[in-house]
Amino acid sequence: MNDVQLDTITTDQLKAYLAKSSENLKPASLAHRIRFMKSLFRWSHEEGHIPKNPAAKIKEPKTGKRIPKFLTEMEIEHLREACCSPMEKALFEFIFSTGCRIGEVVTLDRGRINWSNRSAVIRGKGDKEREVYFNIRCEIWLKRYLDSRVDRDPA
Repeated sequence: MNDVQLDTITTDQLKAYLAKSSENLKPASLAHRIRFMKSLFRWSHEEGHIPKNPAAKIKEPKTGKRIPKFLTEMEIEHLREACCSPMEKALFEFIFSTGCRIGEVVTLDRGRINWSNRSAVIRGKGDKEREVYFNIRCEIWLKRYLDSRVDRDPA
């Protein structure tokens, strides 16, 4: 395919491209592609690289709400059994009982754990802090893991 000058692209060309390229795409994938195009052309227009934004009137497809996937009790037990070290068990139990993301758990410091009410203050998306609560099984494995460490690192 030949290169096309950005300032010569029309809305109809974008719609034709999307119609042709979206035959095998799910609505969410098509919406992602449209957001990317809109972002590129919005930036190009704002920076003065193109006189008008041909993607401004293109609409994203409606995407239905997806029902989240979850693990069965059997799958959870298999994951528990697969954990070998105290660190793996502590991580699994913490993530499972609090619902934290991995990125939130890796930034957790010892001083942010409140043992008296089995909670921890974690820093989530957007650098926002929130308090999460963990169960007794998690407490046991967290203490075993922290007791097994020889360093005094706060993390």
